[in-house]
This record gives sequence, structure tokens and C-alpha cells, in this order.
Amino acid sequence: MAPVTSGTATPTGKGLIVSFGEMLIDFVPTVSGVSLAEAPGFLKAPGGAPANVAIAVTRIGGRAAFAGKLGDDEFGHMLAGILRENGVVCDGISFDKGARTALAFVTLRADGEREFMFYRNPSADMLLKPEELNLELIRSAKVFHYGSISLIVEPCRSAHLKAMQVAKDAGALLSYDPNLRLPLWPSAKEAREQILSIWDKADVVKVSDVELEFLTGSDKITDENALSLWRPTMKLLLVTLGEKGCRYYTKNFRGAVDPFHVKAVDTTGAGDSFVGALLSKIVDDHSIIDDEPRLREVLKFANACGAITTTKKGAIPALPAEADALRLINGKH
Repeated sequence: MAPVTSGTATPTGKGLIVSFGEMLIDFVPTVSGVSLAEAPGFLKAPGGAPANVAIAVTRIGGRAAFAGKLGDDEFGHMLAGILRENGVVCDGISFDKGARTALAFVTLRADGEREFMFYRNPSADMLLKPEELNLELIRSAKVFHYGSISLIVEPCRSAHLKAMQVAKDAGALLSYDPNLRLPLWPSAKEAREQILSIWDKADVVKVSDVELEFLTGSDKITDENALSLWRPTMKLLLVTLGEKGCRYYTKNFRGAVDPFHVKAVDTTGAGDSFVGALLSKIVDDHSIIDDEPRLREVLKFANACGAITTTKKGAIPALPAEADALRLINGKH
């Protein structure tokens, strides 16, 4: 296994990372470890994995844009404002006058894991039409990142497929984090089929251990099981293992990168932080994926960013700056 060097050697790229999909308001209980019914009150927190990834990128000095649809309501304009405040390009956002911005009530269990109850019937993000896409923005992406929630219903599904194709045709690296939210799908079978329907389109795919189990139908977190998700079209497959670090698979090598041990308060956004950190380091130099020592260095940085994100409540407030991650990395030696 190749050594991991210091986290400072790979610069944050300046190429544009366009993150496509949903942004919503999470309502998080003021008290951890209680059910939604028992919660005495809720705090509103901006959320949505693709939006979190965009802000994760800008927080560590990269360039990101968000593409998606929000409600033409106070919450929608608040979310667009949060993206702008965090330096995210908002030229890919459209507003729907007829539908509300999506909401999710999130239960924080005592162990920091989450349960969700969604209000989207339909929400604005589901109503994005192919003709509303900012194709100029998408064509300017060096990396195009997306999830699977935008595949659940039309017209957003068609918009997602078109955006993906436009980005690929323009030479972007395609990055896919399925970000499974089972309550949003009609059935587990439909979720598995649709998530895998675009599996061979992506260059970089990141799944969590839970998603690996769901997609393969096996509870074994093994190389063999992970490699059943490998496709010849891929450049990099990643499995994040929470407090156990991550595993990586490429055409020529595979391995694991150790975690950073921190006191986890809330795991929200940790995977998005990991993805944003990874993409910001490879956006200008995709060849890092084929160079194991450099890839391991980048994944160590991504692990550090993910770990820091679990130490505070909420996703966006907890996303680290580059200096925070380097402090954690260098403090480990």
C-alpha cells in the first residue's frame, strides 16, 4: 500500500465544479435523541446534498456553482442567499412560482445518525424542466456532480439526464453520490433500479457503507462486494465507512485510508464534505486518480473534512475551511 504524505501538497483547484440537484430546509430538533413528535422545537437548517457539496468546495477555496430549482418563496430566496454568501455561483438556479421549497424534518438519534420525514408534494426541485437548464453554465463545468433524488420523478429526471449528457459532451468529469433517501422513493426496488440506471455514466462514484449494502443486497462490506459495483467506464469508486475511513478502487489499484477519530455530534453533511474536498483537489488534475500516492493524500484530506463536519450540528455551518482540515491532519502526526 502506498504511503500517505502530508495533506498540503495538492492545491485546491480553480476549475468550476457544478453541483446539480436539490436544496431544501432541514428542520432539526433542538434536543437530540428524541422522536419528531417528542421534539420541543426545531431549528431551520439549509440542506440538500448537492448544495452542501457546492458550499464544501467554496469553503476550502474552490469554485462551485449550484444548478437546481427552488420555490419562489421566502425559504427559496433564503437558500439562494446562503449559496451566494458562501461564494457559490447561482446562475443555474430557477424559481418556481407554483411550488414550495422542499422541507425535511430530521430526527437526530442519540448516536448522531438521522431519520427523515419529507414534505415534497411536489416541491420546486422536482419540477425543474430540461428547457430551464443553464446549458452555458453546465458546459463550463470541469466537474459535474449529482445525486439520485433528482431521478425520482419527471420532469426533473429528464432535466438531470440532459444536464449529465451536456456536461459529459463538454468534457467534464462526472461525479455521482447516490445519497439514498429511501422514504422519497415509491419502493426500495424502484430506488435500486433507478440509482443503478445511470451507474455506467459516472467517472467517480461515491457510496456509503449503507448504500453499498442496499445496492448489492449484501451486508458484507468487502472488496468483492464493492467491486460488484465497479464498471469499466469508471475511473474511481469510493466507499465511505463513517468512523472507519474509506476504501478506494480504480482500474489499477485499490486500498483503504484510515479515519480521523473525533467526537461526532451530528453526521449530517459529512459525506458531502468528503465529496467536496475530493472534487476540489482533483478538478484541475484528473490524473491524480491514477497516481496512488497522490490519490491517498487527497482522500486523507477528504476524510479529515468529513470528520470535522461531524463535530458540529448541521451540515453547512460545520463544513471546514482548508486550514481546519490541515490542522487535524498535522495534529495526527
